[in-house]
Amino acid sequence: MSQLNFISRSLAPLQALPSFLRTRAQSVLFQRMVPFTGTAGIQFDEVSSDRVALRLANGRRVRNHIGGVHAAAAGLLAETATGFVVAVNLPDDKLPLLRSMKIDYKRRAQGGLRAVATLTPEQRQSFLDQPKGDVAVAVTVTDESGASPMECEFVWAWVTKGV
Repeated sequence: MSQLNFISRSLAPLQALPSFLRTRAQSVLFQRMVPFTGTAGIQFDEVSSDRVALRLANGRRVRNHIGGVHAAAAGLLAETATGFVVAVNLPDDKLPLLRSMKIDYKRRAQGGLRAVATLTPEQRQSFLDQPKGDVAVAVTVTDESGASPMECEFVWAWVTKGV
């Protein structure tokens, strides 16, 4: 992971921790940065410059009227994964902004959810080369059965801070 920004510098010391402690420490760190992720109970399993993997248990706080993860909570999980993979790559002088999101719910989710967002090397390089722009971030959400209950499209923009 590069040392581009505050987030990646904050994560660097956690890499020395055993995996089970590192995931918990990452979750605490990010929940302090974006408190709503803690309110929902999002857990950060993997954070690198090209991939962020999160999970959300089907707990009481996020459950809908039919016993599954609420659609809004599922959307929050996908949005958080895409936002953090962008944020971990942006230099400190740039600001990420969600430009658009489209979510198609395909089937009822079974149990908890996992979201994995990824960036290509070319996408990551564009954050460094361009003062502003936008990027479509790939994200896959799966449930405990391994199926994808939803399809998502997230476009994130970045601008220079103060503009």
